[in-house]
Parts: sequence; C-alpha cells; structure tokens
Amino acid sequence: MALKKEWTTPERYRHYNDWETEYIDELVDTVTNSPWRLGFHIQPKTGLLNDPNGFSYFNGKWQLFYQAYPIGPVHGVKSWAHLTSTNLLDWEYQGLALQPDMAFDSHGVYSGSALPVNDKLLLAYTGNVRDENWGRHSYQLGAYLSKDNSIEKFDRPLISEPPKGYTHEFRDPQIIPFHDEYLLVIGGQTKDKEGKALTYSSHDLKHWTLNGELHFTEESMGFMVECPNLVFSNDKALLIFCPQGLDKSVCHYDNIYPNMYVIGDEYNLENNVITNPSALKNLDEGFDVYATQAFNAPDGRALAISWVGLPEIEYPTDDFGWAHCLSLVKELTIRENVLYQQPAQEYKELRTTQTDFTEIKSMNYEAKSARYELVIDFNESTKGLVTLMSDKDGATGLTISFDTTCGKMIIDRSNVGESFASEYGFKREFSISKKPLTLQVFVDESLVEVFVNDGEQVATARVFPKADNTYIHVDSDSQIDATCYNLRQTNQ
Repeated sequence: MALKKEWTTPERYRHYNDWETEYIDELVDTVTNSPWRLGFHIQPKTGLLNDPNGFSYFNGKWQLFYQAYPIGPVHGVKSWAHLTSTNLLDWEYQGLALQPDMAFDSHGVYSGSALPVNDKLLLAYTGNVRDENWGRHSYQLGAYLSKDNSIEKFDRPLISEPPKGYTHEFRDPQIIPFHDEYLLVIGGQTKDKEGKALTYSSHDLKHWTLNGELHFTEESMGFMVECPNLVFSNDKALLIFCPQGLDKSVCHYDNIYPNMYVIGDEYNLENNVITNPSALKNLDEGFDVYATQAFNAPDGRALAISWVGLPEIEYPTDDFGWAHCLSLVKELTIRENVLYQQPAQEYKELRTTQTDFTEIKSMNYEAKSARYELVIDFNESTKGLVTLMSDKDGATGLTISFDTTCGKMIIDRSNVGESFASEYGFKREFSISKKPLTLQVFVDESLVEVFVNDGEQVATARVFPKADNTYIHVDSDSQIDATCYNLRQTNQ
C-alpha cells in the first residue's frame, strides 16, 4: 500500500483509529527503513513532530512532550506525544498523553507547558477548535498527569477566550511560579494583525487575571507571536519567542519565521515589563530552529530544547513518512549580558572513542560513523574552512567558513545531498567575536549543530547527505588542535 503524498483537509483531521491497519503497517515499515534517521536526537516514530512542550522535571524523571501527528509528515490533527528520561539522553516513549478528545480541543492539542504541582504534573495547553465554517476558536486548557502517566483533563478552560481586541490566534501558554503566585505567558495577535505576548496571574491555577501586554520592545513584532517563554539566569530575565512576520529591519533573519530573544534586568510584574531589554537577537544563526521551549529546572539550570524544522517547509524525509526532530538540550547562561547556549553536560556521556589531531593546518579524516562530536581550536586572526558530511576529495558537504580577523562566519548547505527550501537560501552569514575561535560541532546523520565559542552563537542545519559521505575536511591558515569523539546511539 503506497503512502499518501497529497493530503485533503478531511484526511488530516480523520481520527487516528480510522486509518487502515495495512496503511499504518506500511508507514511504520517505511519510516523504520528510511535514510537519515537520527542516532541521538528525538525524532517521531512515524509522521510529524513539531513544537516541544511540557519540558519539566517530575516524579524523579525529565518529562518532555511534543506536538505529534503520527499518521503522516503533514500538519494534521495534533496530539502531545510523551517521553521520559532519567539522564536527558535516553528517552522512553510513553505514548500519546494528550489527544483531541473533548469539545475544547476537538481539532488539535496545541502547544503549552508543564509545572509540577504537589504529586501531579499540570499540563497547560491550547485547544484548537474549528466551527462549521472552519473558523478557529482557541481555548487555554489544563490537565493533570499523575505519577502513573494517567491524564485527567479539566472540565473547563483556564482561559475561555482571547482578551477583547484579540483574535483566536491566541496560544502556547507557559505557566511558571513567580514570587507568591503563578504567571502565564502566552502569544497572541490583535485584531489589527499585530503580534503580542501577554501575561496573566493566578493564586490558585484556576482563576486567571489578565495583566495585559508584556512590554519588552518598542518595535512591531509582526503579525503573530508564538511560543513565548520567560526564564531566568544569573538574576537576568530572558524572553524567547517567535515573532512571525517580523520586519527584517528590526533584526535580520533569512528563515521563513525567526526564533528570537531579548535579555532584561528583570521581569517587573507590577508594570508587566522586562526592564532594560536588549535589542532582539536570533536565538539560532542557522536554518531550522523554531518554537524553542525553556524552563528553570530544579537543579538550578535553565534548559531549552527546540523544534528543528520550520512551518510551511517541505523536507526530504517527507517522502519516507516522517518529518522533523528536536535539538540537543541546551543549558542557557547569561554572563555580562550575553546569552550562552551550551549542550547539556550530560552529552559528554555519549562519547565512546576519540581521535586527536594536534598542531596541524589541514585535516582529511573519515569519521567512523555519521554520529560524532568534533571540537576544534583555532588561533586568533585565522581564516579557515571546515567541511562536514563530505566525500573523500572534499568536493561536497556542509561548509563552515570563517575569518576571525573581520569576525565573520558563513555556513553553506548548498552542496550536501538532497536540496530543499531553496527559496530561503542555502547560506547563513553572521558575526563572531574577533578572538581565538572554538567550534564544537555535533553531527547526527541528517542534523548538524554548531556551537561557536562556548555557545556565544549557535547554528543548526538539517542536511540530507549521501550515505557514504562521512569525511571531515579542515583547512586553516594557522595550526589547529582538534578532537573527534564517536557518540553512542541513544534509546528513544
């Protein structure tokens, strides 16, 4: 039985159980045998994965959910898939936790957050409902997850309708404790089609009072703000969000939609403002990061994970019945008003064997697998080129070129395997510090994550190379030191 390539709206919203067993079996077999499946990143078992949700720590385990449409690589009626982990590396799939099975979420369980409350985990999410004219209605909903992973949905919405003057493009609630009450941050759109982030407050997690628009910039935020997350590091406030339709004169980006952040001195609830906010900045300088979710973990770290995929973009894995993945978990730290994103310390446990290179100017190395971590130290005032997922001669591959004298880096995926998203360009150019350069690069079959200077910048790229393109080439005009670690496959 052939997998679907063209999808109608009724098919996208067909109940999961109404699909033929033969079709599901073919889908599972196709995905299992697909190229480009990942070794240590979270990916869907079948179908589509998008926004990470409910990232939290509860019942002695890390809890993570993501929006899922398990029937195909398209945006159909969504549920929340549930994963748990004891080490942030190996994840156990717990099934579909939240499904569209009530009047307030009949057309999809959309994004949200999680918060431990006594012996349960509160899940806050947006319910998507379509009326007979296909008009959207959004409800901010709640459910409790118990320690045995059973779900009890609230009978009534936490917030039953958008504020006056706002459309039903109103979604992605993040609930956090703040001082002696709870704060809810949510994305929205005014009836004038302006994107905003708003906040609500509550003392009991049941009755919510609108504080109004969250003030963090004087600039227009496009036509919609999605996935706002407020976290704290070193007594600073960090707001991560996705302003769809942002004017590129405010902050340049090349992707269809950006994932941005601002840093402020604090969040002031009385005035509903992030004080002394920075200018907007790209969270990721690469091609594919969106809908990042972050939270302040009980161990003191601010942790984040992102959807590696973008809305309205087709990816080569679509032909094999699945789409997208999640990024590495990153630790967020603000130092001297600069955001550093570093891979969570647990990833060091993935290292198996290592190969060292010292005091060389060029390198031509065949990696033992398509799963590795590469660390390279370059001197100050250096130009260089790193080519990943390459053939033996270096004629193909993802390239990272840089010049630390002028402080510039370019990542180019125009010559690595299957081409896609050409309308948004194959290159990303951004500024780096004019100092000695360290690159920490994670490669996983069809995903590359580049950490520049301890995470001062991060750049992420999906790439779909030929199976035998596993060479690493490095050329530098000064001597370098490098280490390549092979990484074990994780359970998921």
